[in-house]
Order: sequence, then structure tokens, then C-alpha cells
Amino acid sequence: MKLAELTAALQSSRGFAHKRDIGDVVGALAKALPGGVDDLSQAVAVGDDCAAIPDGDGYLLFAIEGFVEDFIDSMPWFAGYCGVMVNVSDIYAMGGRPIAVVDALWSDGMTPGGEVLKGMAAASQRYGVPIVGGHSNNRSQRGQLAVAILGKARKLLTSFDARPGDKLLMAVDLRGAYQEPHPYWNASTSAPAERLRADLELLPELAEAGLCDAAKDISMAGAVGTALMLLECSKVGAVIYLDAIPRPPEVPLLRWLQSFPSYGFVLSVRPELAAAVTARFRARGLACQEVGEVTASPQVLLRHEGDEALLWDVSEQTFIGARSGDV
Repeated sequence: MKLAELTAALQSSRGFAHKRDIGDVVGALAKALPGGVDDLSQAVAVGDDCAAIPDGDGYLLFAIEGFVEDFIDSMPWFAGYCGVMVNVSDIYAMGGRPIAVVDALWSDGMTPGGEVLKGMAAASQRYGVPIVGGHSNNRSQRGQLAVAILGKARKLLTSFDARPGDKLLMAVDLRGAYQEPHPYWNASTSAPAERLRADLELLPELAEAGLCDAAKDISMAGAVGTALMLLECSKVGAVIYLDAIPRPPEVPLLRWLQSFPSYGFVLSVRPELAAAVTARFRARGLACQEVGEVTASPQVLLRHEGDEALLWDVSEQTFIGARSGDV
């Protein structure tokens, strides 16, 4: 595909649309509070992977994920597994370590609730994060799931600390396969549990070593959409090199750019530290590559096969609407 087609496809994608919904929610919340979103006092502004609440020698991290019903209906076990997995990823993306999860589950009897709970239990064991409670409703016509997580960080990685001149890195586990026909790249369910935990431990280690202070885990917005969220929060732009993004050789570029990997992070790193950060991921068999450079200009540009296109101007176009002072 030509770059113009790739850019248009990303802008109109389901993943981008779901993230833009965040702006509507944050805007409504801001209007309902006397002091706007500033009333939600915490260590970082609203819009990051987790709420970060100062707590003595560090921060409590608190996050929640919900899942659309077509995913639950078609893949209830994997939906339950993802309920734990994606929350765990959010905690590590903030430089923290998970403590426990709770869930809210709606189901028609135990269909599909039973399979959802089996998937949650499997992920709980593999990631070493206990399920400590929740809410259930077995008299619902539709299957629905939300999972919340509590974690703790000594030093934060945030979406608000990318700086002009930083190198954008993408780290991803390519040792997986798609959960067909969905855009979920699964490098988790068949991997050794010890490896999963050690791979994630890299994130708080980077934060605590002072090698990185800005990161975000790759979500349903894909690698580029996740980078865009980070850039908007930091009020900066970037040039993103699509050809440099690590991906499985057999996967078309557009599909990969719209994929949600079970292990994937975008990091904004000071240029003098980029080689050391890259080396840590590669030492564990994870793909890690420089995929762009942060700019003072608010424009997010894509480059591909010698062409360049504007994806977003974060000074003029709201994406998630979570930049401090914007709502």
C-alpha cells in the first residue's frame, strides 16, 4: 500500500475511533467537576495507562479495562485471559509491578462466564497476579467483562515526559501468532511463565535505573496510535519510520499497524540512552528498534518507502483529549 492509503486507513480505523472516545469521556468529566480534571489530583494527568497516586516511597497504580461483547462472545477464554494480561501490561508500562486484580462479569448463567473465568485464572497463574474479588451477574442477556488492577511503582514511566530529540523505540515479542481472525498477536499463552514475568520486569528496571521516563504499552490503537497518544500527552510531535517498525515477516504492514500485541511498548528515550535500552530488550530475545524521533513541532509525520505524510497535528486535532490544561 502507498503511504497515503496507510495513513487514511489508520485515521479511520476502529482502534483510533475507540481512543478518540476517551476525549468525549474526559471532556464530560471535566465539565462535571468544579475544578475540571485538575480535581482528579494524582501524580500524572488523566490520560495515562494507570492512575498514579503518591504513596510514601512510591506510587499506587490503579487501572481498569473493559471488553466489547463481540470479543467475549467469539473468544470467551481468551477474553478472560486478556482481562488480566492487558491490565498487567498497563502496570508495567508505568514502571510498576502488579499486586492484584478484581473483575466485574455479566453472563447468562455461566455462558460465557465460565470460560471467561477459566481464562482469567490461567492468566492469573502465569503472571503471578491473584484475583482477589469482584462482582458477578449471571442474569444478563449479554456477556460483559471489566477487570481492574492495583500495582505499585518506585519510579514512574509516564505518557507526559517525552521530549524533543528523544528517540522513539518500539519493543515487541514477535514469538507469537494471531488469534485469528482477530488483530490480537498472542505471544503469551504458550510462552514459559517465568519468561513472561522476566520480560515485563524490564520496564520497572528501566525506570529505576534512570534509563527511561516515558513509555506506553501498545493497545488496540496499534503501534502508531499508541505513539500518538504518548505524543499528545507530552505536547510534542514526531517523525515515525514505518519501515523500521519490527514486525513478523509474513504479516502485511497495515495489519501489523492495527494489531494489539500481548507484549508491546513504545518508549521515548533520551538519545544517549537509546542503545542501552535497546540492548536490554534484545538480550531477552525481544525485538526492539528505533522507529522515530520526537520533535518540538506538534505534527506527527509518517515516513514509508521515501514518502512522508501527516498523520496528526496534536496542536489542532484532539486524539484522546488528555493533555493537561486542554479540558
